[in-house]
Amino acid sequence: MKRIALMLLTLALCQVLAVAQPRATFKETVYDFGTIKESKGAVKHTFTITNNGNKPLIILDAVASCGCTRPTYTAKPIKPGKTGKVEVTFSPAGRSGTFRKTIKVKTNGTEKITTLTITGVIIPKSRE
Repeated sequence: MKRIALMLLTLALCQVLAVAQPRATFKETVYDFGTIKESKGAVKHTFTITNNGNKPLIILDAVASCGCTRPTYTAKPIKPGKTGKVEVTFSPAGRSGTFRKTIKVKTNGTEKITTLTITGVIIPKSRE
């Protein structure tokens, strides 16, 4: 009888731990800058992340697919129901044509990694 009670208690504890987790939800995961001019310099977009879980969400890291893209993010834990930000700066210097860059956002949430994407078309200085 004690063994069954212990197993049930362990199972219940596992379920509670599985439910009590942060959960990252992004308002959007893709952003299109449209057409941008190289001569205008860097462009920025802010992705909003909401913690739909019931424990604090922590953004552990954000890594861009190339050096022309620089992400910054909310460093403090995001409380349940609150929002944080991942700001992405893209530099079109020395580039032209269509671009597609990704940013891997790592969190302590149920979805450990979310991929954000920025796209657009660069008009080079020579064609402005």
